[in-house]
Amino acid sequence: MPLFSYLAVDKEGKEKKGTIDSGSKEEATEWLRQNELVAVTLVDSLAISKELNLKFFEKRPKAREMAVLCRQFVSILSAGVNILATLEMLAEQTENKCLARVLWETRTEVEKGESLAGAMRVNRNIYSDIFITMVEAGEASGSLETSFTRMAEQFEKDAALRANMKKATIYPASLAIVAVVVVAVLLVFVIPTFEDMFKDLDTTLPGLTIAVIGASNFMLSYWYIVLTVIALFIILVVNAAKSKVGKEFIGKITIKLPLFGNLTVKTSCARMARTLSTLIASGIPMIEAIDITAATMTNVHFKNALLAAKEEVAMGNNLSEPIQRSALFPSLVHHMLKIGESTGGIEDMLTKLADYYDEEVRNATQSLMAAMEPMIIVVMAGIVGTLVISVLLPMQEMYTALDNI
Repeated sequence: MPLFSYLAVDKEGKEKKGTIDSGSKEEATEWLRQNELVAVTLVDSLAISKELNLKFFEKRPKAREMAVLCRQFVSILSAGVNILATLEMLAEQTENKCLARVLWETRTEVEKGESLAGAMRVNRNIYSDIFITMVEAGEASGSLETSFTRMAEQFEKDAALRANMKKATIYPASLAIVAVVVVAVLLVFVIPTFEDMFKDLDTTLPGLTIAVIGASNFMLSYWYIVLTVIALFIILVVNAAKSKVGKEFIGKITIKLPLFGNLTVKTSCARMARTLSTLIASGIPMIEAIDITAATMTNVHFKNALLAAKEEVAMGNNLSEPIQRSALFPSLVHHMLKIGESTGGIEDMLTKLADYYDEEVRNATQSLMAAMEPMIIVVMAGIVGTLVISVLLPMQEMYTALDNI
């Protein structure tokens, strides 16, 4: 017999939770009615179990999808539709199953009397802190549509930043993987075919050829050791990257790298300026805005710099002063903030900074890809060329010996 889980309200308004063994949902509903309970939710426990299992396979909504959600929210709300109906419409039409489920859960919480921001806090892994804070500010000021419009712009800009970063990293990473595969194929399948021929030459092989044949034999004999070492190395790097020391080390490296460092700094500046501007424009207090902005930073050093700046702002100092002392942000950031603070237009200055660094990130990405392409080609040519030369050297010596006969 199916087991139904229910959340209901009694005649005194108190919530009741429990399970019912019943042949159907209709019978379970009748049982609740007879016990003077009004069902809020009534679902098959087996369905809940299946839903929990499916959550592992759900794809989290991307920034682009969240931007579309915000735009749709604005369009529907501006047509005079209430929140409950808006959430229902959005849940039915979104293609992302994870987002659809979260929207239904948000609607349920609102139906129970929660504010929209409060309902969103149930799924803080999907709704970011900045999203919830902006919605809360919109509800408090009666300008929910404006908040969603600003969040749509925020998500769109963030998606563009992420796309530029992916362009800068995916291309060299792909070529590196191709290089590794090519070398592995040469060592495992190509070099061994020449080894017997080299033995028949009955001559001393060049050191380079001996080294390459040794590497090939090692790969063929101990391939499982090679794969195990690679797997252990990946696991070690992933775990180290999650630790405090690992985050600080990787953060410092990404800032100092000759080509990627400049892109990392500009991306961090663009994200900081855009997020802070969005929050301040919505009436969020400066200290809270800095705290939320720090949470959005992917590089731990920029995050720590903003958290330190928050402490100084709380003591009455201007934001530009700790930003300058951090020595992480370019001087332009400090000067623009200082001008905004002195004129009372810090929001506008932050918006201009964000627009400037968005363009700088695009240019830096193009420059990085233009510089990386020939470098990677040269490296790949060097690796493959070394293997080819190791094969050709003994053959050249053989032809030379034949000419001398």
